[in-house]
Amino acid sequence: MVKNTMEKVAFALFLFQYLNKTRMRSLARLRKRRRFLELLHANQANPSVSYAKLNRNVPVLQVYFDPEQDLWMHYRLRRRSVNELMQVTHQEKDHGWAHHLEVLVFAYWLAHGLSYRATAQTFSVPKSTVYRIVHKMAQQIKKNLRKVVSLPDPEELDAIAGRFAHVGRHSAFGKAVGAVDGCHFRIKPPKQNEAYYLNHMQFHSIQMQAICDSQGKFLDIFVGYPGSVHVSTVLRNSPVYQNASYPPPGYFILGEEEYPCLETPICLITPYKMASEVRAEQKFNESHSLAHSGVLQAFGMMRARWRLTFSKPLEVSTAFCSDVITACAFLHNVCLMNGDFLRPEHDCERARNLVPPPERLQAQESSGSHVRDRLAADVHATLPLPVHLEDHDYC
Repeated sequence: MVKNTMEKVAFALFLFQYLNKTRMRSLARLRKRRRFLELLHANQANPSVSYAKLNRNVPVLQVYFDPEQDLWMHYRLRRRSVNELMQVTHQEKDHGWAHHLEVLVFAYWLAHGLSYRATAQTFSVPKSTVYRIVHKMAQQIKKNLRKVVSLPDPEELDAIAGRFAHVGRHSAFGKAVGAVDGCHFRIKPPKQNEAYYLNHMQFHSIQMQAICDSQGKFLDIFVGYPGSVHVSTVLRNSPVYQNASYPPPGYFILGEEEYPCLETPICLITPYKMASEVRAEQKFNESHSLAHSGVLQAFGMMRARWRLTFSKPLEVSTAFCSDVITACAFLHNVCLMNGDFLRPEHDCERARNLVPPPERLQAQESSGSHVRDRLAADVHATLPLPVHLEDHDYC
């Protein structure tokens, strides 16, 4: 009887201890999970905390912290361009060295073919951190895009037009305030709708439409249409056309022959398609080609700066491709603003379509042929402007 009682007491004590240990383990797991969630919330609220302290032993960071060293080899940007990028994308909540690292990681990632793994190894940070930084910086650039890529103010128009007349070597282009064109960027197409991305050059791409000044600065960009879409369709679906926001009345922009020649809703002047027999039209086309060349130079410089990225299909999702191209256009302008010039690539895979656009204008459009004829008459009747010794050099 006593033995049975002792066994029951022992079993009860064992059961109590077992349940107590189980309870303690459960409480410990709950505390650990609560701490993890607190850290996760803090990291989401301020994601830069985890890498705010830089490892200065990383070679690419040693180069950055040595003011005598050129950053070009590692980042494809000069030091003044990197500093400008840091200022333009800086946020009030940035602290320590976090934003410096974000800018450097993003610039390195663009310069080295969009490789998360290579960038992570170079900066001695996890690949997941590089991924987070890249997407954060892309969003910051989109948020600040209009600080760098924007249509000119009214008081700037005459100076821009004067430079177009200078580059076109004729005063007839003294009201030109932009040149529009498109460029294809190679992508890995999505499985669905893959054919939509196959362009006339037989590779998959998305397009960037840009309006530039005569010096290759982007004034407006429109990115994302699949490669199979005709440039005239891209134009007609762009905000600058839909809102008739540029050029202002009394001015015009220049486009290649794939575009329609328009007076309204935007004044867009194209070259003559059949100009072989008429001298006035030939001379106009020659001057038009010179004046329009700035946008091709811009595409060429942009592709040359990020050659490793744009020489092959972009190694990111189709949805993120537009953000990458937008970021490169943004950085292109940052570089020009800081005198960071580059010799352009001539094979810029511009959006030249073999199939001409329909000749019939849409309901809201009016032809710009009479404007072009008047400009051609001016070109033919007057002497060209002399070539100035200080023509802009893109080298």
